[in-house]
Order: sequence, then C-alpha cells, then structure tokens
Amino acid sequence: MKKSAKVFGTVCGILAAVCYGTNPLGALKLYAQGMPTSSVLFYRFGLAWLILALVMLVRAFPRKGKCRESVRVTTKEFSVLSALGVLFIFSSLTLYLSFHMMDAGVASTILFTYPVMTAVIMAVFFHERVDWVTVTSIVLSFIGVALLYWGDGTSTLPLGGVVLVLISALTYAVYIIVVNRSQLKMSSFKINFYVLFYCAIGMLLYSFIAGEPLILPQNGISWFYVGWLAVVPAIMALTLMVYAAKLVGSTTTAILGALEPLTAVLIGIFVFGEHFTFALAVGILLILVAVTLIVVVPARRMVKQVNTK
Repeated sequence: MKKSAKVFGTVCGILAAVCYGTNPLGALKLYAQGMPTSSVLFYRFGLAWLILALVMLVRAFPRKGKCRESVRVTTKEFSVLSALGVLFIFSSLTLYLSFHMMDAGVASTILFTYPVMTAVIMAVFFHERVDWVTVTSIVLSFIGVALLYWGDGTSTLPLGGVVLVLISALTYAVYIIVVNRSQLKMSSFKINFYVLFYCAIGMLLYSFIAGEPLILPQNGISWFYVGWLAVVPAIMALTLMVYAAKLVGSTTTAILGALEPLTAVLIGIFVFGEHFTFALAVGILLILVAVTLIVVVPARRMVKQVNTK
C-alpha cells in the first residue's frame, strides 16, 4: 500500500474519532429538552439516511469518466450490511441509554475499551500480528482511560450504565472488524446508506417495544442538534471510519479512536462545566502519547524502508 494511502487512512481515523466524540453535545442538549432516547436516535439516523439517499441519487447518474453507483447489492453483501446495521443499532442505543445513568464524558471514556476488544479479537480469531507499538499504545490508552474513569476516586458508577457502555464497545469493535474483513466492494456512502436505514428502522421498533412514542423536535435549536447528530457523529464519522478501517486496518483504526473520549471529555469541560482534575489531565496526556506512537512510529519505519531501497 502506498504511503499516501496510509496517511490518508490515518487522518480519516483521527477525524472519525473526533466526530464520533461529539455525540454527547447533541444528545444531552436534546435530552434536556425532553426528547427520549428513541426519538433522538430515530431522527438522527432518519435524517442522516435521507441525506445519504440524496447523495446516492446523485451518484446513480453516470458522470464524465466515472461509472454510476447503483444501490443494488448481492445476497452476500446484503448479509454483511444487515450485520453491520444490527451491530451499529446496539452500539448506538446502549451508549445513548448510558448517558442517562452517568456523565457522557465518563461513558465515552469507558467506551474506549473497544480498541482493546478489537485487538484481542483480531489476535485470537484472525491471528493478526501485534507488535510493541500496538501493545504500548493499547496499554497507555487503557491507563489513560482508567484515570479519566476513576478521577479523584470518590465517585461510584452505576453497574447498569457500565454494562451498557461495555456492550456498546464490544458491538462497535465487531463492527470495525466486519468492515475491514468483509472487503465490501462499494463506497462508504453505499455502506452507510444501508447501515443508517437499518438504524432508523431499529429505533422505530425500539420506540414501539419500549413504549416511547416518537416526539418531534420542538424548535429550531432542537432541529439544529438533530442535524448535528445526523451529519457529524453519524455520516462523517461512519464514512471516515470505513476509509480508515480499509486503509490502515481494524486495530490501528480502533487505537486512533483514543481521540473520541478525549473529545467527549473536552466537551464536558467547556460545554457542560465538568471539573478538570489532575487525573483527567494525565489521562488525556497518555491518550495523546498513545495516538502519537501509533501514527508516528509506523510512518518513520516506512520512510526508512523507502530510503534504504
């Protein structure tokens, strides 16, 4: 793979993590206006799907030098896309439900156990080689997240909330792996067109099962945050993550996701007034070091290989 593709994949992984880390910004604002989880996620996924439907409509027409992209899929592709849709439904729903039980920044830091889960799954089931850079990055990230999670050690998190976030982390880790291993021969727009459709239908069913009637956003501010959730942590994050997983692999994409809890914590501090402690500062620093390792060391190795040829 060319160096430029690796760099592009790394940038996509970083941006995907930052975009996904803005979930609390929209969710908590909408919760404060009385919208239940089912409504927040339904309108988020529904609007995101409508936007991608328009994108797919444009891509359906042939352009100069490029072939049109049909929404048709094979039976095998349909099976993979169905699995991705179900995985993302569970990952999003459990994460958003946990926001009712604990601070969103804390929930997002626990969610970061998904890189560890990804690395373990890839090593155990797919025999992916894990070098010292990957191990060190995982360890530093895990310690950093632990510091963010424990804080000053005086608070206790609800077990139900922790379980929900761990389920979210596991399903997200499997989602990344399926994207990488399935080798779907289609654009990220097409993949997410189907994934988001499944998510919108899934939230509609959940609303019925949970007895939470869907509530329309009541004002322009509410629609703004729905739009934010639809575009930034949905369309942008998912599209960028697909590129990253394909270009740099599942484990690297997951570790770059360290910027996700970092983003959520910063939003908590500057938007929702959460306290900034010494443990929080050290945790953030360790996460940044982990991300720097996973980006810089492989890049230097590649430069040395090129120079020695």
